[in-house]
Amino acid sequence: MWRLIRECAPLDENSLYCNLLQCTHFADTCIIGEIDGEIAGWISGYRPPQNSDVLFVWQVAIRPSARGEGLARTLLLELLASRGCNGVNCIQTTITDENAASWALFRSFSKRMNARLRFELLFDRMRDFKGDHDSEYLVTIGPFDRE
Repeated sequence: MWRLIRECAPLDENSLYCNLLQCTHFADTCIIGEIDGEIAGWISGYRPPQNSDVLFVWQVAIRPSARGEGLARTLLLELLASRGCNGVNCIQTTITDENAASWALFRSFSKRMNARLRFELLFDRMRDFKGDHDSEYLVTIGPFDRE
C-alpha cells in the first residue's frame, strides 16, 4: 500500500509505519483491491470514536493503470458491506478543491447511495497549513440505507 500511495500523487505520503498501523489497528475499515494478483487499489478509513455510525475515509489510492474502471467505488461499496462497517450510515472524508478525481468518486457514490452530499471548510490553507497545503473540505455523505 505504501508503494501504491507513492504512485498516486497528489496523495499525502504517510510513513510506512503509519500505513502498517492502518493495516493492523484499522484492518476492519481498510480494503485492498487486486487485479491479476497485483495491488491496484487501497482505501483506508476508520470509525471516529465519537461517531460510530460514520466511516471516515482517510485515503483512496488507485494505481494509475486501473483508474476509470470503477474500482474505487466498488471497493468503497465492498468496505461498507463488511463486518467492520456494521451500523455505518454515513461517510466522511476530506478533499481539496483541486482533487477532481475524489470529487467525482464521492459525488458518484452519493448518487449510487441516493444520499445527500454536503461539504464545509475543515482545514484552511493559511490558518491551519501556513500555506504549505491546500484547504481541506469535510465531505459528508448520508445518512444512507445500506441495503
